[in-house]
Amino acid sequence: SITGETVELLEPYLDMEDYNLETAKKVCGNVAGLCSWTQAMAYFYGINKEVLPLKANLALQEGRLAAAQTELNSAQIQLDEKQMELDEVQATYDAAMKEKQALLDDAEACRRKMNNATALIEGLGGEKLRWTASSKNFQNQITNLVGNVLLATGFLSYSGPFNQEYRNLLLLLWKKEMDNKKIPYSNNLNLTGMLVDNATVGEWNLQGLPNDDLSIQNGIIVTKASRYPLLIDPQGQGKIWIKNKERNNGLQVNS
Repeated sequence: SITGETVELLEPYLDMEDYNLETAKKVCGNVAGLCSWTQAMAYFYGINKEVLPLKANLALQEGRLAAAQTELNSAQIQLDEKQMELDEVQATYDAAMKEKQALLDDAEACRRKMNNATALIEGLGGEKLRWTASSKNFQNQITNLVGNVLLATGFLSYSGPFNQEYRNLLLLLWKKEMDNKKIPYSNNLNLTGMLVDNATVGEWNLQGLPNDDLSIQNGIIVTKASRYPLLIDPQGQGKIWIKNKERNNGLQVNS
């Protein structure tokens, strides 16, 4: 309740030299405290005069701070809510991206399979003509199998003693007889190719058998016929071949 007017009325007294606690104690000790109290109140007023605006500003700023804190709390609540929504959206997005990547991987794998299948189909399409021809050839072989086997067995059984010319004549006679009996056979039949493969012929050549048709036919008769062959071999070529061929089988030679 102290006012500036009151302090102003006190100032003449406060400025006196004898207006102090020590002098007041000498005059009247019971009221000396009042002298010190008035000085303290005047000093307090001066200090409080500067503090009051600060206190008012402090209260104002505290109010602002409270309002700002309230707004901050509200904003924090909204932020938390939005963060939760963002997390849900992010989880949905991640799941969608994962599904998208899985679909892309499946699509790429399917595309690779389709490309491989297309290449395979195109490659197989190019083989269609060959397969058709092979199938037809196999059917012809099945149809002609009886006649071909009959010619081969006749060749093995009866052509051994004869030369190349007479062997060819025998085949012509047999084919004519088969035509009469309507027994199918291959017109282009190669008995040598039917009875022995090229790798075996090559091995025989390395063992000393000559490479002409008659010698190869003789080799077929020797190896395929069920009866023991008798070789008339003035040049000794058959003898050399048999020794080399049977060397690893423990062949014993008398002379």
